[in-house]
Amino acid sequence: MTDAVQDGVDAVARLADLRADAGKLGTAAAAWAWLEDLRGTSREDLASAEPVLDALFAAGTTPTALDGATEGILVATTTNRVLDTAVKALTAVWMPWRGKRFDSEAGSGDNRMTESSSLVGKLLWPLYSMRTDDDGRSAFDFSTYAEPGVEDPDVTVLVIDYAGIPQNPALVIRSIRDELVELVPGVYLGKIFFKMPKLTGDGGFERIGFFALRSP
Repeated sequence: MTDAVQDGVDAVARLADLRADAGKLGTAAAAWAWLEDLRGTSREDLASAEPVLDALFAAGTTPTALDGATEGILVATTTNRVLDTAVKALTAVWMPWRGKRFDSEAGSGDNRMTESSSLVGKLLWPLYSMRTDDDGRSAFDFSTYAEPGVEDPDVTVLVIDYAGIPQNPALVIRSIRDELVELVPGVYLGKIFFKMPKLTGDGGFERIGFFALRSP
């Protein structure tokens, strides 16, 4: 058994222990701290963090009661060394994304953004306007539904779909597909996929990162 496979097995066992304690105070906090540790590990050694994240995602369950605002972190990017390094440098000093907000009844939601994100948003998408509400800025609406995962067909994931919202910018945003699973109640792990243009690939989805969410 390779070290990567063993790390994945150990991660699933650790997750099972957390789930066994799901009724206790501090379980969600422990799971979130673990994901934050994996974020730190991925910045220094993605090769050791990635199999653990993959194993945790594959062991996740379908979110069924996710509603309202969540806090989010970008755990890792998995593109290429040059782009990953640039993203790490940028997000170390500025992270415009705060999390997501869900409406489970409507099967929809949006992204919670910082105030400073609107300036960069205008540069990238001059015809798109972020909204201001009681929670700050919000943008990039999505629909949600359950179906098998792109990389994990045996796992029924919550798909966060931007492509079906015509108001979303065509540049980048409508090419993104997020997938989400629940690790323990209130803590979720997500994969970020990007639909590759047929000129550079087969037009399918390629995973470009991991993110995490937690409910208040």
